[in-house]
Amino acid sequence: MWLRLAALAALAIAPCVHAQAPSPIVPPDVLTLDDAVARVARTHPDLRLIDARRGGLQADFDAASLRPALRAGLDIENALGSGQARAVRQAETTLTLAGVLERGGKLDARRTLAQARIDALALQRETQRLDLLADVARRYLAVVSARAQQAIAEQDIAQRRRTVAGARQRLQAGASPESVVLTAEAALARAELSRARAEQQEVAARQHLAALWGERAPRFDIAPADPLALPDIADAADLAALLDGTPELAQFADERRVREARVRLARTAATPDIDWQVGVRRLQEGGDMALVGGVSLPLGGARRAAPEIRSAEADLAALEIERESRDVALYSTLADAHGRYRVAQLDVQRTRTDVLPPLLRAEQAAERAYRAGAISYLEWAQLQSETTATRRQQLDAALDAQVALIEIQRLTGQAFVAAPAASPEGTTP
Repeated sequence: MWLRLAALAALAIAPCVHAQAPSPIVPPDVLTLDDAVARVARTHPDLRLIDARRGGLQADFDAASLRPALRAGLDIENALGSGQARAVRQAETTLTLAGVLERGGKLDARRTLAQARIDALALQRETQRLDLLADVARRYLAVVSARAQQAIAEQDIAQRRRTVAGARQRLQAGASPESVVLTAEAALARAELSRARAEQQEVAARQHLAALWGERAPRFDIAPADPLALPDIADAADLAALLDGTPELAQFADERRVREARVRLARTAATPDIDWQVGVRRLQEGGDMALVGGVSLPLGGARRAAPEIRSAEADLAALEIERESRDVALYSTLADAHGRYRVAQLDVQRTRTDVLPPLLRAEQAAERAYRAGAISYLEWAQLQSETTATRRQQLDAALDAQVALIEIQRLTGQAFVAAPAASPEGTTP
């Protein structure tokens, strides 16, 4: 199945060779979805930006691990005053060393908070990676869609050419007017226009895909793919059980650790730190030395820390509500995607087995009848248009199913692969 998101579980994808030879005679790369995923995983700036943030968070951790700095001071007293104090020799000099004795586990709380933020970065990167992989799959699907539209246009062109040939044969036999030939040629021109439009859409889609890894002039070609190959998936209730393991919900566990660490850090502020100071004073009159020291303790620490504690506790309490809200949103998206997939899958299957076969037989019978003069050109052309419209309707349903499948795989982190028998020509190895 070409649409499998194997990298949703892990990026264990073998690197692909990207030819950059400028010579136009070198054949283009054949790009699979896994190749596109690997290129984006290696080069996309969103992922490299998250990796770059790790250095900043590590610096924050190192800063949080530092104890309060010691302070050296020099005090000069009784200098440049009036009277006897006017003489500098009356001045007393004190050399001090001061610091802060942290209490309440502030150092450990700071380090725990900084480490929790580093740990949360991994899941943030995984969430961003899954979003990017889904974007890769959607853009790859756009290329496959354009290729499938070209195939339908080719089939329509082949039909219209037979119609033109039959109309000319009837005109030469005098059995139909020239207007029928002109109408058939106009229908052929419209079919060729549809093919040209699909070719241009493929070019634009390939450029859009290559933009994910920064390639401005893509020369690759995509691997053969069948968008009509749709795998069977479990019921919505079974898939919903997989949501708890997705990064979007798993990151709430890391966020809880971050907020719990913030609560702990806020509570440590209720325990006041002790400022201490020791020093040596030189008594100028006698030239004697004396040891001085002191401690100070701020008052009202618990009252001042209370607002920050309440704020941190409120954020922690709101986290569970945030997770519940996100869970509801994810399940709603999953249920919608699952429903769209099942409806589109039924449409594709029934069109393949019940609608297209009789239409194709009817179109062949109409061609024979028209050449025999039993029916008019309009009846044959109407059947051709109905066959082409049915093929396009089937493709549209398949593309809608593939988009829904991408969303389901992004939400659940699971890859669903169609059985090879479902579409032997469109599956990838």
